[in-house]
Amino acid sequence: MMQNQTETIAELLLAWFDQNARILPWREDASPYRVWISEIMLQQTRVEAVKPYFERFIRTFPTVRMLAEAEEEYLLKMWEGLGYYNRARNLQKSAQIIVRDHCEEIPSDQDTLLKLPGIGSYTAGAVASIAYQKPVPAVDGNVMRVITRILEEDGNILDKKIHRKIEVFVTKMMPHDRPRDFNQALMELGATVCVPNGAPKCERCPLQKLCRVCEHANWDIIPFKEKKKPRKIEKKTLLIIQNENGIVLRKRPDSGLLAGMYEFPMLEGPASEEDVLDFTRQIGFLPVQIRPLENSKHIFTHLEWQMEAYLVRIEDPAFSGEKERLGSYLLLEKNETERKYPIPSAFKAYTKYLKMKLGNELFPVPEQEKT
Repeated sequence: MMQNQTETIAELLLAWFDQNARILPWREDASPYRVWISEIMLQQTRVEAVKPYFERFIRTFPTVRMLAEAEEEYLLKMWEGLGYYNRARNLQKSAQIIVRDHCEEIPSDQDTLLKLPGIGSYTAGAVASIAYQKPVPAVDGNVMRVITRILEEDGNILDKKIHRKIEVFVTKMMPHDRPRDFNQALMELGATVCVPNGAPKCERCPLQKLCRVCEHANWDIIPFKEKKKPRKIEKKTLLIIQNENGIVLRKRPDSGLLAGMYEFPMLEGPASEEDVLDFTRQIGFLPVQIRPLENSKHIFTHLEWQMEAYLVRIEDPAFSGEKERLGSYLLLEKNETERKYPIPSAFKAYTKYLKMKLGNELFPVPEQEKT
């Protein structure tokens, strides 16, 4: 594409963005800390899902130092329901480095940002360009889709060479006086017009006449991505073991899937009522009642849990509200559990039996803070 064409793309795109940009909380105040938090939250998560989490997170941890010094369980509780919990842990690790090595200032240099945990080329480019107006590319999935369709690039978008080609093209197009708006405009176009699922809304696209895929109507094959391997399916039997005041939970290991989160006891594979009663006795409780619950499933990136479940009522032991350790299983006060211990949304289908709320239901954003 000739230089004048890339300049035309930038002009048309920015004019469109000036009229169509969504109002988002991290755009209204594009301070480096807010941009960084929002970009980490937006990794593999929809904008509408992120909004209330962002508002609550910023309200709870308004400075990088407060994030660096937060207790991990409380941090994860504020992240509860957003998923991909290593993002929260990497945020805290990065915050600690920023406090220690950068005088509590988010770095503006792309190479320095790349050295922080959880930050890749896209996030580094987004923070540098949006927070600091640096003319560097920020190429996410939305941008890849827009540019591969403009160029009619039919290579595998998971290929690093193709990704680098798109970054070079975006850099050539970028106006140095508005890098923040340009990068956001590309993302916005991909999110709202050149959409990820279904046909693009070409009639609304400012780049329609410059887009080769629009000309040839082959949006269904571009961008091209090799098919992923089928998800692994694991069958589980989940147990809601409780008495009047307490609920039995287990803290997951500090590494691996859902690391450090709290879960209901689970058995591998299907289990009979007798299996469940035997297990309940083995971990130190006397079951007095059992009933089956509905099945549910939860999909992770490369894994699917298919869960059966039972509600088990146990005999009331002496219970003071303190957690009682029985091997790796904890008997926790229900009210304390809801407020303190982070439980993954993988189990959301069953928290209703405890009248327990998770994430946004538990910590709603006040109306005056919503945008």
